Amino acid sequence: MKLTSSLSIKPDEIVLPARLPLSVSTSLGVSPSFQRLHWHRALEINWITKGSGTYVINGQDYPFVEGDLFLIDSHDLHRAYEGTDLEMVIIMFEPVFLGSEYKYDHDILLPFRQMGNPLSNHISQEHPAAQQLGQYVMRMYQEYQGKGRSYASAIRGWLLLFLTEMNRSIHTGQGEQSRAVVKHLEQVRHVVQVMEAKLAYPWTLKELADEAHLSPSRFSALFCQIVGTSPMKYLVQLRIDHAVGLLEQDDLSILEIAEASGFRNLSNFNRLFLGQTGTTPSVLKRRLHGEEVQ
Repeated sequence: MKLTSSLSIKPDEIVLPARLPLSVSTSLGVSPSFQRLHWHRALEINWITKGSGTYVINGQDYPFVEGDLFLIDSHDLHRAYEGTDLEMVIIMFEPVFLGSEYKYDHDILLPFRQMGNPLSNHISQEHPAAQQLGQYVMRMYQEYQGKGRSYASAIRGWLLLFLTEMNRSIHTGQGEQSRAVVKHLEQVRHVVQVMEAKLAYPWTLKELADEAHLSPSRFSALFCQIVGTSPMKYLVQLRIDHAVGLLEQDDLSILEIAEASGFRNLSNFNRLFLGQTGTTPSVLKRRLHGEEVQ
């Protein structure tokens, strides 16, 4: 398991804004900090736009050239060396950025969650899908730099297209390993469906683990590996998403919305809602109903 190879090395602290837990940047060459072995909890996409070099990921060497792409999962132990004239686009994002998408597409983060599949971290520029994938990365970079209206939504859209193309063109798990992946995905799917069906229920980690017929520790590790966040954090995200939908209704108070979404404490609801959306339930409710907010 990849996690054990990186436990002895302290993770790099990559702080991304809560309101948009994503960054898109360019790099000329490889900075000294990225030439050492390191890991981080954020997911990473690299697109080589010029030059050459070598990536070392979990002990595997990957020489690269212009047009190549790399996907780096949470806990992947990696470092990079510059060959000549290296330039790349680097996308870093927290899995929570696409957390709500998992409700509709349980495979969306599968390109990062290798789970024993033959999918490599490296997509060669010779692969038929590489050019299209690179264009998606470029559009994300342009949106991030331009920061036009709704740019965060545009980036999210291009990222979803990128991962969809990865799932369709690159991810080709087969045989026993693929069957094991399907089993794990089905276990997590079932638990997510149970969460969605009973959002207001005061779930405990053990109860959710029991739904998957796993121990709490094994369930937590599996859920985090597939979804990108812990079961309880994902449950909070589902509840916040549900609350946003209820805020569009005129006939419910904030307290009623909190209770219907599974929050037993109004102050806790306000705090978690603010942390997740960057605004309070009352302010968002006024905005949704066309009221002017200072």
